[in-house]
Amino acid sequence: MSSTRRQFLSAALVGLTPKTDRSIAGGFIDDGHQIGHQLRDRAPFAPVKQVMRIPIVIVGGGIAGLSAAWRLDKRGFRDFVLLEMEERAGGNARWGENEISPFPWAAHYVPVPGKKAELVRELFEDLGVLRAGVWEERYLCFSPQERLYVHGRWQEGIEPLTEATTGDREEFARFAARANEFRSTGQFTIPMELGAKPSTLDNLSMDDWLKQEHFTSRYLHWYVNYACRDDYGALARDTSAWAGIHYFASREPDEKGPLTWPEGNGWIARRLLEKLARYVRTGNMVHRIAPEGRKLRVSAGETDYIADGVIFAAPSFLAPYVCEGAPPVRFVYSPWLTANLTLDRLPAERGFETAWDNVIYDSPALGYVVATHQSLRTHIDRSVWTFYWSLAEGSPADNRRLLLEKDWSHWKEAILGDLERAHPDIRQCVSRIDVLRLGHAMARPVVGFLGSDQRRRLADNSGRLIFANSDLSGFSIFEEAQYRGVKAAERALGRC
Repeated sequence: MSSTRRQFLSAALVGLTPKTDRSIAGGFIDDGHQIGHQLRDRAPFAPVKQVMRIPIVIVGGGIAGLSAAWRLDKRGFRDFVLLEMEERAGGNARWGENEISPFPWAAHYVPVPGKKAELVRELFEDLGVLRAGVWEERYLCFSPQERLYVHGRWQEGIEPLTEATTGDREEFARFAARANEFRSTGQFTIPMELGAKPSTLDNLSMDDWLKQEHFTSRYLHWYVNYACRDDYGALARDTSAWAGIHYFASREPDEKGPLTWPEGNGWIARRLLEKLARYVRTGNMVHRIAPEGRKLRVSAGETDYIADGVIFAAPSFLAPYVCEGAPPVRFVYSPWLTANLTLDRLPAERGFETAWDNVIYDSPALGYVVATHQSLRTHIDRSVWTFYWSLAEGSPADNRRLLLEKDWSHWKEAILGDLERAHPDIRQCVSRIDVLRLGHAMARPVVGFLGSDQRRRLADNSGRLIFANSDLSGFSIFEEAQYRGVKAAERALGRC
């Protein structure tokens, strides 16, 4: 076992010996891997009982699939169906709710979209988030937005500058200047297709680029590494420098926001599902897509659909298991673990007050967001915290096995052990911990992803099978999923 792997396992095993007699309930939720593994293992499926003819089938009910449905419906096209494997649509925008608050299970915010993100702005106008060019105030994240636990106390903001030296601060300033230079080229846009061009930055890692640029501050390296883990589920050494720079250069540095809700991006999914419920068929896993003359036959459950076109909004790696004749997809996917903690009381604090996003310096995890942060109540004594952990150390395959092999008690203790760094009394506050395991949470923009021939071929969408997942962009953010879904819908309409 490599030293890196041992270090990761050591981090994962923090706190495995129970330290409290307080009873904490919980378990694993939404374990869709059991259904998905039926595809991997080529399990037999129920025989067909009915055949339906329909112009367009959307496969996958995440943001890409819902966005495709939104576009078709808005264009006045009503003859389509959306098939979702899980019992509830939403994908990485799924959500939950208890007696305290709604809460996210994955994606939990959208940065205020710039002028080039026209499709996102159009959607938010439809949903009442943007009115006459003004953002609805209650959907903008309340202050304080971010804090970092470092050197034994909380500080405002996530840049670890509390005890930074003059040299550290100079490197942060130089890094910001370099990000501005890249921003001014117009090649780092959201959606990425609007500006992306072949780049030598895609040929080296973000970590190597930092060293090439003579950035040596441990605080800056931690901060960049955190950003890559947060958005890509990968360490800076496993991330294309183009993607690492895109994180910092694609948005305006003075943008307000972000936009967020108690249930995170689940709020968006809920509103879309309210509008599109007539088209959505949950609990319907597509297990085969094959040519049928000049059309496509889509098999899901006991129904076969004969379609003119199929929008494949599910993760692209599933295509070889579903689509007849499809070659293997070589994208790398990051495994994640998220957990929702129910707190019957808030822990004691030291330093800056509780923020919406709370990060612990040098933690293997990513911290937590507070579901009740957007509440207008003057006093909050109970809350729900959503804890995020991208399993970035070690290989994705090893970490997927770790997710499945370790039981709920293991992850409960690992989570509490991590939070105890900043909240020594956390075990006396928590009454429930529910855990979600995501083996293929998002595509990872590894070195060479931007120039990948396979990525370009799948994004080309020249046939009747149109790929639409955000993994075509190399990273999983709301704007990319929405863009891919809408563009796939427009192409499908042009072929029907």
